[in-house]
Amino acid sequence: MKKQWLILALSCLTCIFVHAQTKPTPKEFVPPPAPKEEKMTSPSRTLNPDSFVETTREVTIKGQRVPYKATAGTIPVWDEEGKVLAGLFYTYYERTDVKDRAARPLVISFNGGPGSASVWMHIAYTGPRILQIDDEGYPIMPYGIKDNPYSILDVADIVHIDPVNTGFSRIVAKDVPPAKFFGVNADIKYLAEWLNTFVSRYNRWASPKYLIGESYGTTRVSGLALELQNAQWMYLNGVVLVSPTDLGIARDGAVDQALRLPFFAATAWYHKVLPPDLQKKDLTEMLPEVEEFTINELLPAMARGGFLEESKKKAIAAKYARYSGLSEEVILQANLDITVQFFWKELLRDKGFTVGRLDSRYLGLDRQDIGLAPDYSAELTSWLHSFTPPINIFLREELKYKTDLKYNMFGPVNPWDRTGDKTGENLRQAMAQNPYLHVLVQSGYYDGACDYFNAKYNLWQMDPSGKLKNRMSWKGYRSGHMMYLRKEDLESSNEHLREFIKLSLPKPGQAAKY
Repeated sequence: MKKQWLILALSCLTCIFVHAQTKPTPKEFVPPPAPKEEKMTSPSRTLNPDSFVETTREVTIKGQRVPYKATAGTIPVWDEEGKVLAGLFYTYYERTDVKDRAARPLVISFNGGPGSASVWMHIAYTGPRILQIDDEGYPIMPYGIKDNPYSILDVADIVHIDPVNTGFSRIVAKDVPPAKFFGVNADIKYLAEWLNTFVSRYNRWASPKYLIGESYGTTRVSGLALELQNAQWMYLNGVVLVSPTDLGIARDGAVDQALRLPFFAATAWYHKVLPPDLQKKDLTEMLPEVEEFTINELLPAMARGGFLEESKKKAIAAKYARYSGLSEEVILQANLDITVQFFWKELLRDKGFTVGRLDSRYLGLDRQDIGLAPDYSAELTSWLHSFTPPINIFLREELKYKTDLKYNMFGPVNPWDRTGDKTGENLRQAMAQNPYLHVLVQSGYYDGACDYFNAKYNLWQMDPSGKLKNRMSWKGYRSGHMMYLRKEDLESSNEHLREFIKLSLPKPGQAAKY
């Protein structure tokens, strides 16, 4: 008895519990039995696909003390016969002073790539701990982690998930064909099965559920919304699309070419290369004018191609130059079709700089000023500089997840099968089937990879009937692809998530019906 009390006392002092779980039968998805406690003291380069470690902490969010438990671990991916194919690494945050877990929202978070770990939103956006950067998002030393006073953990529990070959997640079975995981629809299918297991293990079936995805993660969660309903019978309250892709919505030719201009205008405004009358306006005062020109004049003109009369072509080029910061001569030489790669190179060419792809506030230096595209992505280099040390420090030292595996910021997932991408339509259908389901889109004005105007276009095309638009909303921020790296936008974007969650929770007794 004394020995048992000694073990219990030591456990309470450390607040760290490491569990080696018993594998449940995959087709039943039942929670495992109570795990045996043991120390995670032997790091290995071989993934244990079914294990976890727990720690407890607290954070102050909006002046309120929020105690929580952090679980870092792996849960298997099984095949149809119950064979373990892979282990997915996840980090799960639960507020511990909640009495009614059934009413507590659960936010399920994915990043994109494909091939990118969940690190970005995990330690820079919604999680209770964030990396140390300056107020505009640039790296500073010493590297480290600090509390996130804007985290949504006050209103929702959060799980950040690394798909196969990202983060610490790995394939563990031999001779698994890449097509099992690496493709639009394969990715959605196995992740939906995995989420069924996760929700069952942690007894979250009663909870309101939300998916949040960034970049390619928006393709993932848009497809998951329907797959979870149709294959797992799991219904959501909300989907958040952070810097969304095209979601499989076609926009070839003139549409694709024209929709780039509002991003060009935002970037030119930021770098102060627009005409004085536009430059003196605020960004959000100036952009509607550019958007109207894009839809009402530029798009119809580009649709005429080489048959557009010369005088009209010159008039359009003059306006294009006015809004983009580029010269009229260059725009005419390109036949009004300015690629984003050329824009990143051309805008500040006379000053010897390129601008970033995912965040055009960032500047790069090329070997030569001539050329059609930048030598490298200035913003991504900066972000890898900022994120890689802190995520390794955080997981290994704070969360006590001991492994010699490399944390893959970007993992090997190619070739990726992009055929059959109907994820925008999947999300529309999920919303039509589920009257509870709401959608929020968050975009940075300076994102040139998944630009804000194309994100608006997604919403317009996803719901041609207009019957769902009262459950769709869009928010813009004065930063790039990861709008939350800028302190002001970190606060506002998290607040918008809070508002979205509260708005989309049904009132007591409110039925899911039309």
